[in-house]
Amino acid sequence: MTILVTGSAGFIGSNFVLDWLSQSEENVVSLDLLTYAGNLENLSSLSNNPHQHFVQGNIGDQALITGLLKKYQVRAIINFAAESHVDRSIHESKDFIETNIVGTYNLLESSRSYWNDLDKNLKQNFRFLNISSDEVYGSLNSSDQPSNESDPYKPNSPYSASKAATDHLVRAWFQTYNLPVLTVNSANNYGPYQFPEKLIPLCILNALKAKPLPIYGDGQQIRDWLYVKDNCTAIREILKQGQIGETYNVGGWNEKTNLSVAETLCDILDELKPKLDSKSYRDQITFVQDRPGHDKRYAIDASKLERELGWKPQENFETGLRKTVIWYLENEAWINHVVSGEYQDWVQKQYS
Repeated sequence: MTILVTGSAGFIGSNFVLDWLSQSEENVVSLDLLTYAGNLENLSSLSNNPHQHFVQGNIGDQALITGLLKKYQVRAIINFAAESHVDRSIHESKDFIETNIVGTYNLLESSRSYWNDLDKNLKQNFRFLNISSDEVYGSLNSSDQPSNESDPYKPNSPYSASKAATDHLVRAWFQTYNLPVLTVNSANNYGPYQFPEKLIPLCILNALKAKPLPIYGDGQQIRDWLYVKDNCTAIREILKQGQIGETYNVGGWNEKTNLSVAETLCDILDELKPKLDSKSYRDQITFVQDRPGHDKRYAIDASKLERELGWKPQENFETGLRKTVIWYLENEAWINHVVSGEYQDWVQKQYS
């Protein structure tokens, strides 16, 4: 049979497909609309893999989704398709409503129609896996315990609000229609193939081009950092063993301030690609005006996942970040292709 992976040419989606097909011969239908952050080069190593079937399309296209589900006898949907950048959501919130909320609604309805027509055994084994974010829990104070799966939702940005709405829709389709769903709330991912509007790849690229490394406000915002390949492993386990209707937090147990992330990254670059003048890349760190409503701290309690499914991350922050920096240093061609004129315009708009 087959799994359907939406948002498969994006950062986490492409890493998941690559990870899946490195360990399994089960077919993957990869669906992506190929917006600015979707890049087919992420999947180029699979171009001759007979188990990979790429389709360009929108999760909001119910006829397309229904056709794919039936044609490939899909047993599971893993929905990575989303607008995911908080900064962009502040300027372009409509796109987040359309993709994250309306798109997921259409995907749920297509799935429900397909699932209802399956025979008993196939129906029992079908899964709809919703990929969400730690940001739905809102900002924490320094003394607060990390967010767990029973904590109330308190989203503060258009992005996190749209993901919270998505999670509620998925829960409702389980409670009302018995659609077999699972939800994953992941911490801040980083690693290969991440579009360079996010902190870590942005700082790597700017450092190498002798540009400022822009840090919002005082740089003391705290995030829990999760290496993307660890996240992919967790998602595989949740799909395999997770209890229907449940939510699972996936965290790296790596709370770091944005400033400390940038400083550690600079130290790795100082070692791996030292400047000709022997100065540190830390000299390029530049503080810029904070973004509106910037949440102070996110932290994920992933103990449920370890307790019930036996998963825990394999990388700590330093080992994962080193692997990430090495990947970007070794993939200059990929970087040059994704850093288009539109990207340059965005960076100028956001950090000027």
